[in-house]
Amino acid sequence: MALTDRVKHILSWYGSESPGVKANLVRLMNTGALAGTGKFVILPVDQGFEHGPARSFAPNPEGYDPDYHFQLAIDAGCNAYAAPLGFLEAGADKFAGQIPLILKVNNSDTLAKVDQPCSAITSSVKDAVRLGACAIGYTIYPGSGQRNRMYEDLRELIAEARSYGLPTVLWAYPRGAGLSKEGELAIDVGAYAAQISAQLGAHIIKIKPPKDFIEQAEAKKVFEKYNIPTKTLADRVRHCVQSAFNGKRIVIFSGGEAKGTEDVLEEVKQIAQGGGFGSIMGRNAFQRPRPEALKLLQSVVQIFKNA
Repeated sequence: MALTDRVKHILSWYGSESPGVKANLVRLMNTGALAGTGKFVILPVDQGFEHGPARSFAPNPEGYDPDYHFQLAIDAGCNAYAAPLGFLEAGADKFAGQIPLILKVNNSDTLAKVDQPCSAITSSVKDAVRLGACAIGYTIYPGSGQRNRMYEDLRELIAEARSYGLPTVLWAYPRGAGLSKEGELAIDVGAYAAQISAQLGAHIIKIKPPKDFIEQAEAKKVFEKYNIPTKTLADRVRHCVQSAFNGKRIVIFSGGEAKGTEDVLEEVKQIAQGGGFGSIMGRNAFQRPRPEALKLLQSVVQIFKNA
């Protein structure tokens, strides 16, 4: 499809990028039910690696089959499907060209309990090219004592991906010994993660919806002095988007742990009201029976269409 004014405007924020990177950003923005709007609904299925098979797929056993997720993303009108190497390799040939793919190039598991988390690099940029992916995905843990290693590895991966015309989608999940459990979802920490991600060169930034809590004492003083609103999720989303270069980087929000349909849709409405660019929703979609998952994802699409 032709470029809409909105897609052209978003591309103007990435003026230093090559035509290849921009073309793949266009692929993401011109696919699915939200094509041309500059909004995103992405299906991520890395939970089998991250949380284990039973925790991820037992609620809907069809999810054990990699093909299921490709087809769900296609039929729901998602912009893209994101997964680790194994899941993408299992279906990339069968579903070639039917949905943009994002290869998650680093992953971790829950078998080791560590204070300073750091995901392993589990695939490569060349794997993404080989599989026809339109972007790579990578996770950082701001707050971890291993964060510098992750930032340095990311620098190399972004540079290599750019050389092949691939943008980078960055999962920014604050955690580690430097943060309290409550602080992982604090508004000041979430906004900081968005800023760090933009500074590291991410093209699309994925963060969790932040809570009305401020972790850092110095940040709390500034929030209070300048009356930065935090009471509603829409307020907090707005601040996170502002923190990513005043909204000139695409910021999308994860769906998080499984919850009821009304709660999911209310959260999405708040994200849309706050100017979030979309939702990247895994467990809340694929753990439901297929008809329910399709209905939910289509409802999410409609919320962003109407925003």
